[in-house]
Amino acid sequence: MEPNWSHYRSFLAVMREGSLSGAARVLGMTQPTLGRQIAELEQDLGTALFIRSQRGLLPTDAAKDIAPHAEAMAAASGAMVRSASGGTGDVAGVIRLTASEIVGAEVLPSLLASFRRAHPAVAIELSLSNRVEDLLKGAADIAVRMVRPGQQALVARQLGSVGLGLYAHKRYLGSKAPPATLDTLLNDHALIGFDQETPFLRALQSRLPITRARLALRTDSDLAQLAAIRAGFGIGFIQHGIARRDPELIAVLPEDISFTLEVWLALHEDLRASRRLRLMMDHLTAGLAEYVAGSQAGGTARRRAGAKPGKP
Repeated sequence: MEPNWSHYRSFLAVMREGSLSGAARVLGMTQPTLGRQIAELEQDLGTALFIRSQRGLLPTDAAKDIAPHAEAMAAASGAMVRSASGGTGDVAGVIRLTASEIVGAEVLPSLLASFRRAHPAVAIELSLSNRVEDLLKGAADIAVRMVRPGQQALVARQLGSVGLGLYAHKRYLGSKAPPATLDTLLNDHALIGFDQETPFLRALQSRLPITRARLALRTDSDLAQLAAIRAGFGIGFIQHGIARRDPELIAVLPEDISFTLEVWLALHEDLRASRRLRLMMDHLTAGLAEYVAGSQAGGTARRRAGAKPGKP
């Protein structure tokens, strides 16, 4: 029997929350109603989806198998609602954006604020993740990506490249002599970086002998890394355009260590007819291009480690 689509929504909530009570709170339902929907879904599918344990509801192998399909259904449902929220000619409705943590928290807010002032009838959903969301499945309408989109059915614009370098807060450098060499950096300073293996970390290791064991603070959150640098914990990577906003952040070995990341805007080609999405694409293109122009590699002498703030 074809299951009720709404039961998949309940199933996803239980998968994410790990309990009937938690899922019921998220969905605004009663726990008995939610439990009944899960039982009906299991009956329709002919298999058990959850096992009760002291740690809550544990998904069975069958639940793990159908979860990606249920996620795709949820994304498609959200995309359908967003598409219907405003006509193709109206500057109204909902736009869902996805971006990395850093870009979404440090770069996009001012751009979205100015767009909102110009188009107050548009509601914006902002999903921050370093995972590449699948636009073809409706996970978002527009994506700001730091890698070239690989899917063919996307309209993509490359806006240039942003530079990254090592930075430290002057509070940290006030307690330790700034590193003058790579060996000094690696052996005498607190380094901030990723917890798990990432493509960026692998690319970094191909140019710098920085291993996980050398990191004094390990976190997969870019925002946590940035906060730790600003707090004076140690030295880590920051996009030049973000670091230059804060005169308290000092570039470390800028001539020796620098990386670049491409910046792309992507939109599903079927959404080009939407006027609100075209306007948002144009707005983000202009704003991000300006940010990219100010995020190139290099820096002034006063921003380098060891230089006195305010002096050339």
